[in-house]
Formats: sequence, C-alpha cells, structure tokens
Amino acid sequence: MRWITHLGGARATLAVGLALVALGEPRLGLTALLANAGSHVFVQLLKRAVARARPCDAGGRPLALVDLPDPHSFPSGHAAAATAVAVTVALAHPSAAPIMLPLAALVAYSRVTLRVHHVSDVVAGAALGLTGAVVAARLLR
Repeated sequence: MRWITHLGGARATLAVGLALVALGEPRLGLTALLANAGSHVFVQLLKRAVARARPCDAGGRPLALVDLPDPHSFPSGHAAAATAVAVTVALAHPSAAPIMLPLAALVAYSRVTLRVHHVSDVVAGAALGLTGAVVAARLLR
C-alpha cells in the first residue's frame, strides 16, 4: 500500500500532467494540471478551516504508518489529486477509465489503510478531485 499511496502525491500527479503535454496531448495534460491545482487550493483551504486531527490512539499519538505531510486530516489531498487526474484522463479517453478510476480508488483506500485519514477525509478529497476535473474539462474544452 505504501507505493500506491505515493501515486496520489504531488510528484506523481504533476508528472502525469507534464507527461501528457510532452507526449503530444497538451490540452489533456494542461486540463489534468488545472484539475489538480484547482482541487489542491480547496483541499488546503479546508484543511486549515476544519483542522481535523489525523487518526490517533487514545493518547493522541498519530497512528500513521507513513510520514505525515501536515497535522490536518480533512480532506485528503492524495485522494483529491489522484481523482482529479484519473477523472480528467477518463473523460478524455473513456477506454482508460477501467484502469484510472480504480487506481484513484486504491490511492484513497491506501490513505485509510495506512492510518493517515478517516474514510470521510478520502470521500471529501475524491469529491473535490472529481469537481476539479469536471470544472477544468469545461474550462479548457
């Protein structure tokens, strides 16, 4: 699960957008980058506004099995980024949906399994990523 969780990180999701641009699909690559950036803005605003603690034990110690990027749990930025990129690609290439969408779901699942997020965090993150993808696709149509 540890390597899967990193597929929702900034390096991987930005690399997908840049690779699409470099591989001859500049509009799709820019749409993926915009979807990712747009969802990220809302993730960061909500993280600071809600300030929900990450999953902890009874003593208040984080349970995470990986390094924590920040102390705030809601919403999941990894779930948002993975969903933003996956949905953007799936909208442009529906035949890629059976690969991209389950991969994004696995990233979200990994965040819960690795005790970094609560289930509601990844659901909210995925909803933000989906919204980012749809809005970016419409803006760059």
